[in-house]
Amino acid sequence: MQPTPENLRSIEKYRRKAAAYDSTTGPTSGIRMRCIERLRLREGDVVVDVGCGTGLSFDPLLQRIGKRGRLIAFEQSPEMHSQAVQRAQALRKAGWQVDLMQASAEAVRFPAAPNAVLMHYVHDITRTPQALDNLFSQWPAGTRIAVAGMKFFPWYLAPLNLLAWMKNRPYNVRAHELRKPWTLLAARLEDFDWEPTQWGMGYLGSGRAAAKGKP
Repeated sequence: MQPTPENLRSIEKYRRKAAAYDSTTGPTSGIRMRCIERLRLREGDVVVDVGCGTGLSFDPLLQRIGKRGRLIAFEQSPEMHSQAVQRAQALRKAGWQVDLMQASAEAVRFPAAPNAVLMHYVHDITRTPQALDNLFSQWPAGTRIAVAGMKFFPWYLAPLNLLAWMKNRPYNVRAHELRKPWTLLAARLEDFDWEPTQWGMGYLGSGRAAAKGKP
């Protein structure tokens, strides 16, 4: 599948951000861990890391699924993927099972069905129907899914929404879609619930993949 114009724009954004990316993630490291905890991972689980970036979630995910578990990850940005490759290689040498692919969410094919899926700060993916169509076609009903990302502030802090947009724009093509950005994902889930983070500028949610054919 050829990259879409939005894929190409996203790749260009991360080309500019990749080198310093890890140093900018400190403020959301706690949210990353809370998002992983929502997956309720167990020893031996297969877990997918969607849009894994440089692989910052690899170690905490693997620590929860153990060496009998399997981590499957993908990233479309060549620059981000190359950093994730270094992490994955070191983990494989230590005996962990890690499958890492360079692919877009619209085109990726998984080598195994997951028990759980992490979607940590992958706003463009969660706002792209074609990406969600491809992903959910490969995830069994009941797959545990956790998501975190940015959103607009609540109405009483609306003047601050320019800040949310400005922080999102350097990373995401769909930076303007910050009002309830979980809606496309939540429509494919059962028991979805969410909570605000970052004083209302972020959100953290989870649910289970609905049976195929359900709205």
